Amino acid sequence: MKKVLITGCSTGFGFDSAKYLSSKGHYVYASMRNVEGKNQQSALELERFAIENGNKIEVLEMDVTSDESVSAAIAHVSEVDVLINNAGLGYGGAIESFSAGEVLAQLDLNIVGTVRTAKAVLPLMRAQKKGLIIQVSSGAGRASFPGFGVYHASKWGLEGLSESMRYELAPLGIDVVLVEPGPFSTNFFGNIVTGQNIEITDAYQHVDAFFEGFQNQVKGAFEDSNAPTDPMLVVHAFEKLIDLPAGQRPLRTMVGLDFGLQALNDAVEPIRKGVLNSMGILDGPQS
Repeated sequence: MKKVLITGCSTGFGFDSAKYLSSKGHYVYASMRNVEGKNQQSALELERFAIENGNKIEVLEMDVTSDESVSAAIAHVSEVDVLINNAGLGYGGAIESFSAGEVLAQLDLNIVGTVRTAKAVLPLMRAQKKGLIIQVSSGAGRASFPGFGVYHASKWGLEGLSESMRYELAPLGIDVVLVEPGPFSTNFFGNIVTGQNIEITDAYQHVDAFFEGFQNQVKGAFEDSNAPTDPMLVVHAFEKLIDLPAGQRPLRTMVGLDFGLQALNDAVEPIRKGVLNSMGILDGPQS
């Protein structure tokens, strides 16, 4: 049994992984915002699921964009073996349509939020001399398309941050890995935040056309029973990484519709390892 802290458990991958991993015998800290507000139903459902099935799920109030909220949540935690940084949101639309403040909000949630939670649990993991941090990135962290530039910036940034964390933490016995989901039948598109400058948005009809076409393509895949769009594929990827021995976990795991991007990961990986070897950098904890 491992103690697993998951962020963003009100819906999607977080909600599903909290239920599934607890059913596999892990003790799950399921964190989310607004436990007493709009996410109260999700919190109650997770608690009810745990009681009915004899599982261990402890729901924590945590807003990853707040230092105080993260610190208050972690104060209730004495041990963390695995951190799954899942909380996130997508901003969609022409880059020019977003204010600087909106761009900062996207980066704060998708990048800085993972730093806040990692900083909160790393003292525990360093004391244990072991641990695993799973960073939920995206295929959007490996390629760019029109209409997703601000979101791409957050996920490309998360990729670089996580890769550096992997090298920094490996000598301390801690693994850092990236999971890169493609589009899945969660409510990602329904929750997309758009730029508020409508006048500028009107000048980018071609971006809106691509954005709409891409959404329709993805929604078509959701209706195809043979397409890899079941969110449980991502949950099972989490489980596989947790079960692998320290030092044997791959840096990147792409899941679902990859639009050919798995080939990019496959091509880059030998180059990445060659660079590490030439610089004497440890790629993961020694098992």
